[in-house]
Amino acid sequence: MEELLERLLEECRAYTHSGRLAAYIPELANANMDDFGAYILNSDGRSACAGDYNKCFTIQSIVKPILLLLALIDNGEELVRSKVGVEATGKPFDAINVSDQSLLSEHINPMVNMGAIAMCNLIKGADYNDKFDRLLSLTRELACNPNIELNQSVYRSEKLTGNKNRALAFMLKTYGMISDEVEDVLDLYFKACSISVSSKDLAHIGFALSNRGKVAGTYKRAFNHEYAHYVNAILMTCGMYDGSGDFAVRVGVPAKSGVGGGIMAVVPTRMGIGIYSPGLDEKGNSIAGIKLLEKLSKTLYLSIF
Repeated sequence: MEELLERLLEECRAYTHSGRLAAYIPELANANMDDFGAYILNSDGRSACAGDYNKCFTIQSIVKPILLLLALIDNGEELVRSKVGVEATGKPFDAINVSDQSLLSEHINPMVNMGAIAMCNLIKGADYNDKFDRLLSLTRELACNPNIELNQSVYRSEKLTGNKNRALAFMLKTYGMISDEVEDVLDLYFKACSISVSSKDLAHIGFALSNRGKVAGTYKRAFNHEYAHYVNAILMTCGMYDGSGDFAVRVGVPAKSGVGGGIMAVVPTRMGIGIYSPGLDEKGNSIAGIKLLEKLSKTLYLSIF
C-alpha cells in the first residue's frame, strides 16, 4: 500500500502548482506549494504514508464535521437538524444565503460557514473558552494526538480579516439563529478553523468516522454510531463546497476540504485518508489532493457507489 501511495503521490505532484493559495487570510499566503503529503489508516490498523504527511497546517473547514459531532453529542440530532439544515446550497462556502428576504435553517448546512457559525452557538460550555477547550479535546481524541494546538498566528489573521464571516454571523443573529453575542461566537469559529493538524491527524479523524465512532488504536467509541452516519451523509453531499457533486462522481466517498489545503476522506468501514497540498481550485479545494484521491479511488475501488 505504501509503495502505491508514494507512486500515485508523485504522479500527482505536477498539480501542486496549478492552483492558488488562500491569500485572503494573510497568514495562509505563507504556505509552500511544494508541500504534498498523504496518510491512509485502514480499519485493521495498517497504515501507509507518503510525502509531507507530518507537515502541520490549519484545519480550516475540516473542523466543521468535528463541530457537527460535538453539537450532536451535546444536543442530539433532532435539535441540531432544527437549527441547521442538511441540504447542499449549491453556492460558495461563504455565500450569504437569503431566499425571499428570509433566512431559514433549511437554507444552510453544517459544512458552509453560516451553518458552522450557527453550530458554534449550539456547543455547550461554561463560557466560550470552555467550548473551545471541549472542541480541541475532541479533535485530539479523534486524531489520537494530544499535542494538537491552536495556531495563534492564523487565529489572529482570521480574526483581523474575517469581516465576511462577521456579516454572516450578524445575519444569523438578525434572524434569531444564534442567541449569544456575535463576537463570542465568531471567536470560537476563528479558533476552531485555526487548529493545527497534519495529514496523519486527518486520516485518524477520518478513521473514526469510517468506523462508526471508534478511534484508532484503542477502538474506544468516541461518539454514537448514528452520528457517524449523519456526518458522513452530509460530507457526501456538501463536504467539498459547491464542487461536491463533481467530487462524488470522480471519487465517490464522503470528504471534507479546507482552504488551508487539507482534505479528509472517509471510506466507510475501510479507511480514513488525510491529504495536504495548499494549491486550491476556484471552489477552495486542493487540486493535487483531489487528483490523488481520484487515482486512489480508481485503483483501490473506494467509491461507495
